[in-house]
Amino acid sequence: MTTGVRRRMGVEERRQQLIGVALELFSQRSPDDVSIDEIAAAAGISRPLVYHYFPGKLSLYEAALKRAADDLAGRFVEPQEGPLGSRLLRVMRRFFDFVDEHGPGFAALMRGGPAVGSSATNALIDSVRQAAYDQILSHLGITDPPARLELVVRSWISLAESTALIWLDGRRIPRGELEVQLVHDFAALAAVSAAYDEEMGALMRVMLRDEPTDGPFADLVGRLIALAS
Repeated sequence: MTTGVRRRMGVEERRQQLIGVALELFSQRSPDDVSIDEIAAAAGISRPLVYHYFPGKLSLYEAALKRAADDLAGRFVEPQEGPLGSRLLRVMRRFFDFVDEHGPGFAALMRGGPAVGSSATNALIDSVRQAAYDQILSHLGITDPPARLELVVRSWISLAESTALIWLDGRRIPRGELEVQLVHDFAALAAVSAAYDEEMGALMRVMLRDEPTDGPFADLVGRLIALAS
């Protein structure tokens, strides 16, 4: 129940409130289209007070981006239990949850928002990609990946990003189908690489060894066989 009395916030509490408000607005519209006045109004404070905590919209954008980046990186964390295909599918569902919740902000981040060219912004984006990369390697049980595996994993992460951006532009393909398709894409990239490299072939056999007949990887094999016939 509200009393109409505005509670005084500490410095860090107010900063975190402003970051949350800005992130919410940036999630609804491109950061370029969100003004400091809107952020101040949503937070229930004056425009000068926003500048007391952040020197400008760029610094507030970067702080909101840091929170979003930490959240997105966390979506790739998955217990290392059960078949790999099922793990990757759960990761993709959480990834698309984030994209769904923060559509315009996600698009602005990947395509370049008000902080485009900022070293801090680029570092945050790279940190998310690196976190995703490290998580995938940990699921494969690899600490020192061969060149072809690094290419597969980093290519797949880029593919997931571009797929999400295309999906946001009209959402013309059912989200659930894309989540499964991206898991299939990972297996397909690994399989093509395995055809050229014995080390990747050995890794592919390990990946498929514990996959159930009703799992995503087996589903891909079935679809390809049906297509060929």
